Amino acid sequence: MKKLSLFIILFLQVTLLKAEELLLDEIVAIVEEGVILRSELDRSVANVTKQLSERGTQLPPKSIIERQVLERLINQELQIQKADQAGVRISEAEIDTSLSAVASQNKLTLQQLQMAIENDGLSFAEFRNDMRKELKAEKIRNGLANQEVKVSDQEIDLFLADNEMSENEVRLGHILISLDANADAAAVNEAKVKVDKIYNDLEKGKDFSRLATEYSAGQKALEGGDLGWRVSNELPTLFSDQIKAMKVGEFTHPVRSASGLHIIKLTDKRKQANKLITQYHARHILIENSELVTPAQGMEIINEINEQLQTGADFAKLAEEKSNDVTSAAIGGDLGWFQAAEFGQRFGNVVVALDDQELSSPFQTSAGWHIVQRLGVRENDMTEEFKKAQARQAIHARKMNEEIESWLIEIRGEAYIDIRI
Repeated sequence: MKKLSLFIILFLQVTLLKAEELLLDEIVAIVEEGVILRSELDRSVANVTKQLSERGTQLPPKSIIERQVLERLINQELQIQKADQAGVRISEAEIDTSLSAVASQNKLTLQQLQMAIENDGLSFAEFRNDMRKELKAEKIRNGLANQEVKVSDQEIDLFLADNEMSENEVRLGHILISLDANADAAAVNEAKVKVDKIYNDLEKGKDFSRLATEYSAGQKALEGGDLGWRVSNELPTLFSDQIKAMKVGEFTHPVRSASGLHIIKLTDKRKQANKLITQYHARHILIENSELVTPAQGMEIINEINEQLQTGADFAKLAEEKSNDVTSAAIGGDLGWFQAAEFGQRFGNVVVALDDQELSSPFQTSAGWHIVQRLGVRENDMTEEFKKAQARQAIHARKMNEEIESWLIEIRGEAYIDIRI
């Protein structure tokens, strides 16, 4: 009995300690059924402050950074809740692929990226979890927008008739003062006063990126409003119309859209390097993830196929018999000519690294396990067919951006949010 009593006392002590830890970690916002904790906010603020400092951006007061970071966390939490409701899942392979892409962009291996993150005093496990959240949010918003976005042949013909496919890329700065499309006169006036003050500050020479960080409700506020390099034709019509006559360094008067009031700055512009695209010809065998085949079982099957190929088995015949890609299996796994990223970044990276006729080792993507053989590579000019494909992509990208912006405003407006700081 004494031993049992001692166990109960120890259990209660541990439980109380855990409860105390939770109490110490203050809730800073309730977002529908979820919460955002002080520790999460502080960590994100520290990361953003470090990034702004490294870019040489003049830092606004900590309270402003904290407010903007909290808004971003709220928006992310709303998207993740929507993703969970829709059953969206992110596999470990998808996270690995995205982390590898980040490492590659920084000219690092994945191991070197982990060391760099930990040397900065950050947790790689938390970094990986942040990546999972971002991928999940990206998947739900792109998935929902894709359902709504349709591009007709007539739209493509009209686009090509009215626009030469632009060779220009532009880098834009963006400040958004959010305003509901159905806002009353008082809300509209308040937003106008705010955006006019920002415009006057810009006229006086104040730094655009700092004002964006301080006031913008745009998705890139914490990046100083920097939208990065964009192909001119893929921009929302509101933006592309504004920048046609602008010089680098100039910014627009405030302009109204369904999402609010915008100020756009033309930070830089350049011509695209060339019109040629690199295309690859390859064939593959896919063992798909399914309820009947786990990733581990898929790995066993693909390894058996690989052994057969290494001993001279016919690729086309094995693809026809074994591949789960119903589109290509009937033609020996042939994927035709495609651009590197057309079947996903991981798949594209493998194809690019191969020589012609070379077989890959088995590798995993979100679809399952693959073996791919590269058959050829070519540089293709901007034929009429390619121009149409580019026009479709430009119209689709433009519509996607507008649809996502509207959806984010909609879910934010409908949500129960209780900010406690």
